[in-house]
Amino acid sequence: MGEMRTYIRPMSGWWRRNPFYGRYMVREVSSLFVTIYALILLTGLWRLAQGEAAYDAWRAALASPWSLAFHALTLVFFVYHAYTWFEVMPKTMPFLRIGGSRVSDRGIVAAGATAAVVLSLLLFAWVSWVVR
Repeated sequence: MGEMRTYIRPMSGWWRRNPFYGRYMVREVSSLFVTIYALILLTGLWRLAQGEAAYDAWRAALASPWSLAFHALTLVFFVYHAYTWFEVMPKTMPFLRIGGSRVSDRGIVAAGATAAVVLSLLLFAWVSWVVR
């Protein structure tokens, strides 16, 4: 009888074979950008506690071209990351019925994303008005 060998599943590029897994990996990478941005904000808070000069230096660093490019890329990842959370909403909540009929998954995702955009714009307008 022949020698028995253990099956070893090839792992290189597994996530590229299926578009679902590709989107999953992009979502996982987006979480790194969310984490890095949170650390940038925490650094700003720490610099604020150190005094006006330290805080002004931190803000000046944020105005560099590299920082602006990073923030633009981070915004794209944030939007994607948030949207994927809205896509999970219909899978995690009980069926929603309005007027006797079930609300579609697409309707739930659209309502969540629309609410987030509208509330973000309202918050932005309010902050812009307060800062004046």
